[in-house]
Amino acid sequence: MKLTRNLFAALVLATFSAAPAVAQEWIFGLGYSSFSRPGATDSAQLAVEYQHTPFLEKGRFTARPAGVISVQTEGDVFIGAGVAGRFSFDNNWFIETSVMPGAFFEGPDLNDLGSTFEIRSLLGVGYDFENGQAMSLAILHKSNASTADINPGVNTILLRWHRRF
Repeated sequence: MKLTRNLFAALVLATFSAAPAVAQEWIFGLGYSSFSRPGATDSAQLAVEYQHTPFLEKGRFTARPAGVISVQTEGDVFIGAGVAGRFSFDNNWFIETSVMPGAFFEGPDLNDLGSTFEIRSLLGVGYDFENGQAMSLAILHKSNASTADINPGVNTILLRWHRRF
């Protein structure tokens, strides 16, 4: 029982110990999107994301406002804004997540996701380099959360380069 309490205390201390402050950053992503709707055209995607200074820093966790614009080679465009979160580990690794409601404009008709209003959710894992830059690999999902008559969604995998300033 004492070992369990000590292990729990060590985990809590490691989780909420001080981590270096995170600055603003630009994130550039390149990846591939796969639409769930039959007949839709899958394509490459380029994304540019801006994350502002954190409004919440709690130990190793930060939360901050963020915005994104992504363009697919088939002409689909998404513009969104929301909140990005990040949990940093001791060994320069981190987990990132975000939720960004926004507007989706389809290129080909069958790439329609059901409405202009769509929500992008992201989960990624990354590594911080000593020079203040980072790389991450993220999976994303866009859907209208069943607020429209159809909700096929689209999934994307992105390799992301983070540039802090």
